[in-house]
Amino acid sequence: MLHKKTNLLTYLEGFVTEKRKDLFKKILQDRTRHFTVVLEDIYQQHNSSAVIRSCDIFGIQDVHVIENKYNSKVSRHVAKGAQKWLSFHQYNEDKNNTIDCLEKLKNDGYQIIATTPHNDSCILHDFDISKKSAFVFGVEKSGVSEDVIKNADGFLKIPMVGFTESLNISVAAAIILENLTSKLRKSDLDWSLTEEEQQMLYTNWIEKTIKNIEEIKTHYLKSNNEM
Repeated sequence: MLHKKTNLLTYLEGFVTEKRKDLFKKILQDRTRHFTVVLEDIYQQHNSSAVIRSCDIFGIQDVHVIENKYNSKVSRHVAKGAQKWLSFHQYNEDKNNTIDCLEKLKNDGYQIIATTPHNDSCILHDFDISKKSAFVFGVEKSGVSEDVIKNADGFLKIPMVGFTESLNISVAAAIILENLTSKLRKSDLDWSLTEEEQQMLYTNWIEKTIKNIEEIKTHYLKSNNEM
């Protein structure tokens, strides 16, 4: 249930259909920050875009993007507009943005889980969903970096029985997120967004839906002597 609306939000809702507003509220009920996704130096646009699309589909609100060597780009064709509804956190100002990202996530209460078929990895079906977890997906060929391996709190892998030892990053992300978010929603864990978080995102989504939003907001504020 969303918090009490501001007068401005009530005004802006008048530009959005009831069907659209109801859809926002329904989707917000399934959004979570219990899990989050980290993309480390993903240079292939179609892969990062497909992961972002999976995050939206399975209710992951936050995506953390590390750019040490490559600039991450989103393909609108692949992402299907999913990027519009997610919260992005980019790390591209330091020589080692990976460490900055991992430290921030740990400070926010997340355990760092490196997705890798190597090391002493936990099998996906045995993963403990009770802790807030950030799943790190690495560059296409070499996987997550040594910095991630050294600072990870755990490792996760998808069981495989064929000759091939790895999955495409976008496929791996989709499998992991579907499996773990399904378990999460069947659990008794407090995984939902807070009412305040839902209200902030709802307002943000309303504004993103309206054309010429800045002009409309300015007109409202001037008309109500709030500028």
